Amino acid sequence: MTTPPTRFDAREASRWFFRHGHTGWLGLTFADQGDNWVELELPWREDLLGDASRLVLASGPIISLMDMASGMAIWQASGSFNPVATLDLRVDYQRPARERASVRGRVECYRRTRSAAFVRGIAHDGDPDDPVAHVAGVFMTIGADPRESNPALNGGEHG
Repeated sequence: MTTPPTRFDAREASRWFFRHGHTGWLGLTFADQGDNWVELELPWREDLLGDASRLVLASGPIISLMDMASGMAIWQASGSFNPVATLDLRVDYQRPARERASVRGRVECYRRTRSAAFVRGIAHDGDPDDPVAHVAGVFMTIGADPRESNPALNGGEHG
């Protein structure tokens, strides 16, 4: 039996995150990380097109990429996996991705408070100096499952 790492590691976590659920279906992959940032990749796939006449990734999967990179950047910056909820994620598209190009999303968590985390980043298709989109977001940090402190929310005793 192995002991889990004491500090959140995006590379290790991605091995589990990207095998399941929406991120697994999208095919997200881990690219790189730092103390407060994470870079993920969304591979180009024909079933992720926004318009069949243009061979570029749709905006929805790119938003999902950036949302996941944001959460992972927050966990990387805090050093631990605690649930977060997206309060606001602004995506400013600069241009469409190139045809048949994968998109990378690099997000940094630049500030954390007791109840919020702030992120910014870019999505690009090969040249970070020519981004597909800029993102900025605010996430609510959730310290604990509220059902644990209130049994009535968990189907327990009603008082």
